[in-house]
Amino acid sequence: MAEEAAAAAAAGEEGGAAGKKGVMLVGIDDSEHSYYALEWTLQHFFVPGQPQPYRLVVVTAKPPASSVIGIAGASTAELLPTVEVDLKRTSARVIDKAKQLCSQTQVIDVSYVVYEGDARNVLCDAVERHHAEMLVVGSHGYGALKRGCAWERERLLQPPRALQRHDSEEAEAQEN
Repeated sequence: MAEEAAAAAAAGEEGGAAGKKGVMLVGIDDSEHSYYALEWTLQHFFVPGQPQPYRLVVVTAKPPASSVIGIAGASTAELLPTVEVDLKRTSARVIDKAKQLCSQTQVIDVSYVVYEGDARNVLCDAVERHHAEMLVVGSHGYGALKRGCAWERERLLQPPRALQRHDSEEAEAQEN
C-alpha cells in the first residue's frame, strides 16, 4: 500500500502539470512512537537513491508554558521562564533527533518546524498551512475504548476542522 502511494506520487511528480511535489507532514513529539512513525515513513516513502515523492515537513508542537504550569499560586510568574526554557530545550531535542533520522536516510527536501500550541490544533493548522496531502503521526497504543472516548471529547469540545480523523475498523477488530 505504501509502495503504491509512493509510486503514484512519483508518477504524479513526473507527469504533473505544475511539476510540484506533494507535501507529507509528520507530526512528532518526544516519544518513541513518534520516532518510529518518522522512521517508518522514511523507510517506505524516502528510499535512498530513489526520487523523493514528497516534500517532507516535520512538525512538533511546543505547548505554552502557562498550559504546562496550570493554575498555581503567586510563584507561577517565577516558574514561567524556567518552564519556557525547558520546553524550548525539549523541542530542540525532538527536531535534532528528526534531523538525525532524516540525514541517515539522505532525505534532501525536508523542513523542520516548531509551532506553539496544543498538538491537535498545531497539526490541523500545519496541514492547512503547508497544504499537506498526507499526515503521519505515531500511535501511543491507546485501546479502542480510550481512543473512542478521546475522539468523542474532542468532537464535543473542538470546532469543526478541515482535517478529519478516521479510525479503521480493522484496528479495532485486531484489539478485540
